[in-house]
Amino acid sequence: MGFFDLSGSLGRHFGSIGVALNEHATRLSVTSAEQRAITGPSARRADKCLTLLCQALNVSDKLNIAIEAAIPEHVGLGSGTQMSLAIGSALNAFYGLGLTVRDIASIMDRGLRSGIGIGVFEQGGLVVDGGRGAKTITPPVLVHLDIPGSWRFILVFDKRGQGLHGQEEIQAFKKLPPFPQQEAASLCYLLLMQGLPAVAENNIIQFGEVITRLQRSVGEHFASAQGGVFTSPEVAEAMQWLTQQGAVGVGQTSWGPTGFCVIDGADLADSITRQAREIFAHIDRLSFATASARNSGGDVFFV
Repeated sequence: MGFFDLSGSLGRHFGSIGVALNEHATRLSVTSAEQRAITGPSARRADKCLTLLCQALNVSDKLNIAIEAAIPEHVGLGSGTQMSLAIGSALNAFYGLGLTVRDIASIMDRGLRSGIGIGVFEQGGLVVDGGRGAKTITPPVLVHLDIPGSWRFILVFDKRGQGLHGQEEIQAFKKLPPFPQQEAASLCYLLLMQGLPAVAENNIIQFGEVITRLQRSVGEHFASAQGGVFTSPEVAEAMQWLTQQGAVGVGQTSWGPTGFCVIDGADLADSITRQAREIFAHIDRLSFATASARNSGGDVFFV
């Protein structure tokens, strides 16, 4: 849901807030095999993860990995971190290595900017991480809160493109101007004294106002790199319509192009999502989905 100090003027860079969702997840199984085999969505990414992990952990890669579901890649939903941690956690359990989630994240170089993907894999819910200091290995989780059960998130996908990632993302960060220290301080204050209490007290309107403000500030800062406050003009159009329907907490996930907003009530969220599909049916690359918050971390089962 966004960063709140991109300049690191006080010695810590980034710091971010995010939420775990139920309906968009990575699920896979690991079993022994005579030779290495990986099947299912995002198999190429999983193959790279398995190679790095097996080399680092000094374990055999003669395994069968069956991927039942995978988060779409490079659309702002943390797919890379979740795939890395899922495979790492499966190997940890399979071989009895005794590793923590953060041990695995460190091996895979996850959390180089945002620590949200690590935090939600550990705990689920809403997470705020403390960014990166001079000696940070993975960004520490400062706050964890359960999301009220009635809150629903509407996601708007643009099938046409992907957000910046890899070297393009690294270069984009290097070219961005300094983030104003006063703005970072204001965002931190709003988050601490309005946004987080609003979650604790089930005040979706106040929470939404803080997230929208944070998203607008960060989006304007990233505009030169991504072509506007939103990466996708079509997503921006849909988000404006959703705001008119009463959605709050409007923004873009990471570099996008996925947009998000929050609605109180599953039935209302489903109704608005159906209307959106009808109204924007002429833009065939747009799709809409609702999701509930997941207030628990990743699961590992032995079968």
